[in-house]
Amino acid sequence: MPELPEVETTRRGIAPYLEGVRVSRVIVRERRLRWPIPEDLDVRLSGQRFVQVQRRAKYLLLQAQSGTLISHLGMSGNLRLVPCGAPVAKHEHVDIELESGLALRYTDPRRFGALLWSSDPLQHELLRNLGPEPLSDTFGGQRLYQCSRGRSMAVKPFIMDNAVVVGVGNIYASEALFAAGIDPRREAGSISRARYMRLADEIKRILAYAIERGGTTLRDFVGGDGQPGYFQQELFVYGRGGEFCKNCGGSLREVRLGQRSSVYCPRCQR
Repeated sequence: MPELPEVETTRRGIAPYLEGVRVSRVIVRERRLRWPIPEDLDVRLSGQRFVQVQRRAKYLLLQAQSGTLISHLGMSGNLRLVPCGAPVAKHEHVDIELESGLALRYTDPRRFGALLWSSDPLQHELLRNLGPEPLSDTFGGQRLYQCSRGRSMAVKPFIMDNAVVVGVGNIYASEALFAAGIDPRREAGSISRARYMRLADEIKRILAYAIERGGTTLRDFVGGDGQPGYFQQELFVYGRGGEFCKNCGGSLREVRLGQRSSVYCPRCQR
C-alpha cells in the first residue's frame, strides 16, 4: 500500500502541473472504487482551475475553485500525468484532462482507492478525526507518551493508529522502531517518555528522508512523474525476516502484530 512518503511524492510530482491550470473534461471509465465516483464529477470539475494540491495523512486534496477532489490511492493505485488521449491500459479508470494538453490519470488495479468530492474536505468523515501530521510541530514524543498511558497494546500498532499520529504505516513504523531500539512487541504504556522522544525523532527523520528519496517502491507504485521510489534499497528490517541485521549481524525475526508482519532485531531492540 502506498504510504505517506509515496503519497507526498505523488503530490509533489503532480502539483506543478495542476495548480493554476483549468480542467477541460473528466473521463470516468469505471466508477466502482471503494466508494463510487460521483456521477456529476465531470460537471463539477470541468471548467474549474485547480488552486492547490495538498495532502492530509494518505489523502490527496486537489482543491479546485468550487470544491475539493479527495483522492486515496488504496492498495495499489497511482496518479500520474500523461498526454491527453494517451492509449488506455487495463485498470486506468479516470482521466482528468487539462487545458495544458496533459491528463491526470488515475489507475487502481484493486479498486480500493477513492475519488470523492467535498466542499469542506477537512471536515469530511474520512478526515475530521485524524491525528496530527508526523512532520508537524504538533507531533512529538510528548504526545506519544501521553496517548500511550494505560495502553496495553503493542507499541507498533499504537504508532500506526491514525488517531495518535497519521501516516506511520507498516514500513516506516518498523524502520522507526528499529532506529529507536524499541521492540515492536513492547506494551505502549510501558515505554518511557525519553524513549518516546527518541522514537518521535526517528519517525520524523525517516519519513522526511523517505520523501526525499521518492518513497518506497512497492509492487506497482510510481510517483506522479511515473518514476518509482528508491527508499526500499535502504530498509533495515521491513521485509527482511530471517536475514542478517545490518547493525549487529544477528538474525532478524518476524512476528505478527495487529494482523501485520513485523520484523525486528532481538539484539538491537528491547
